Amino acid sequence: MNVDLRSDTVTTPDQGMLDAMMSAKVGDDVFGEDETVKALEHKLAAMFNMEAGLFCPSGTMTNQIAIKCFTNPMDEVICDQTAHVYRYERGGIAYHSLASVRLLNGERGILTPELIEPEINDENVHYPHSSLVVLENTVNKGGGACYSLSQIEPIHTLCNIKGLKLHLDGARIFNALTATGDHAKDYGQYFDGISVCLSKGLGAPVGSVLLGSKETIKKAVNIRKAFGGGMRQAGFLAAAGIYALDHNIARLSTDHKHAKALADALNNVNYVASVLPVETNIVVFEVAEGLKPAHLVHQLAEKGIACNVTGPKTVRMVTHLNISSEMIDRAVENIIHLHVSANK
Repeated sequence: MNVDLRSDTVTTPDQGMLDAMMSAKVGDDVFGEDETVKALEHKLAAMFNMEAGLFCPSGTMTNQIAIKCFTNPMDEVICDQTAHVYRYERGGIAYHSLASVRLLNGERGILTPELIEPEINDENVHYPHSSLVVLENTVNKGGGACYSLSQIEPIHTLCNIKGLKLHLDGARIFNALTATGDHAKDYGQYFDGISVCLSKGLGAPVGSVLLGSKETIKKAVNIRKAFGGGMRQAGFLAAAGIYALDHNIARLSTDHKHAKALADALNNVNYVASVLPVETNIVVFEVAEGLKPAHLVHQLAEKGIACNVTGPKTVRMVTHLNISSEMIDRAVENIIHLHVSANK
């Protein structure tokens, strides 16, 4: 029984999701005729109290569309230096939007108004125009750290005063909501755009939805087409997203419980130097001095535990709906009793 903790993107649909996909009513979505896609977009827009939504193949696409909607060439995007939009989207901000990036150093990727305000450029012929702030919830590189609405509200206020747009990379937004107890319907008032990923903790095989005003989504449709993201009978995929929203949100707390169990075990072995605080379903830990992360990952793999190197000293484990309590018990047992050999 292998325990695949590489990412929550490795999930596969269960029978209920497959049945929903196969029974979906579909049409040509580029012509606006796929009723299941429309239902998903309307469902999420209503959940987050926003006007409209746009279904896309990936969170990278929804983020990059949003950045292009909210910036002009030679503008500047403000985000944390660990942000997915900066580190893991293939330089898309520069390539698609011709914008520069101002990188901040938040605590575990969490930004504050005090960090952001000094980095907003004055209007000056020498400076790029600061036009957009991007937050990530939860923060992948921050070990699943998450914003509460009480942290988001003052950032929104600052952006309003300074005339900046505010976008949320909601890659694991429902994990954040589960951890904080906040409500999705309260989010829409704070953001100009929200990307909601369906293919991580919620377990859908494909897709993210960009939420925004009707005007923003009208513009986003054209950008999606230019990006090659116009899908045809996409309702088969959208149906999986609807099923995920209806069935897989409540169980996210189980993933968080499993992550804490892994962290507890890792905190008690001599080959781990430290573990980032666990708030959601991501566990990031630093290996002991003199040990190479890749070497440890290899030895864990030999025990049936798959995880990823995420830095020169760090390893990541991510829990998800395909990981049972029995798998976690087995992983914990192997973590505790693993004898780590010297680096090869």
